[in-house]
Amino acid sequence: MSVPTAPHREYGGDTTRQEVPMSAQPEEAPAPPAPAAAAQLLAQLRADRRADMWVPAFERDWAKALEDSRHTYSLTPLHDVVRTWQLRVAAAPAVDAYMDSGRDESGFVDLDDALGARW
Repeated sequence: MSVPTAPHREYGGDTTRQEVPMSAQPEEAPAPPAPAAAAQLLAQLRADRRADMWVPAFERDWAKALEDSRHTYSLTPLHDVVRTWQLRVAAAPAVDAYMDSGRDESGFVDLDDALGARW
């Protein structure tokens, strides 16, 4: 059986369906962090004024992700921990500025009260 070579307008005019390149990974998937990113992040956390809280929390998250990674044979849990903590560190100055602005946060509503129990 021969492959049709007639142009297909929906595939660019001169390519056939069989010539369309495919990728196993979605285009929106973020690139994994560098191999040394976790060590660099931990050093950054240790140097921060929040080290007493952040370092144990990071190590707890990392240990859980490492265990999950061993069970799933995937590095995704480790990458997710690094990305999450990188975002926390990047957002810290904005959070500090907000907290230092003197805004009154005493009238907040607990999210569980607003949405109801989630579990």
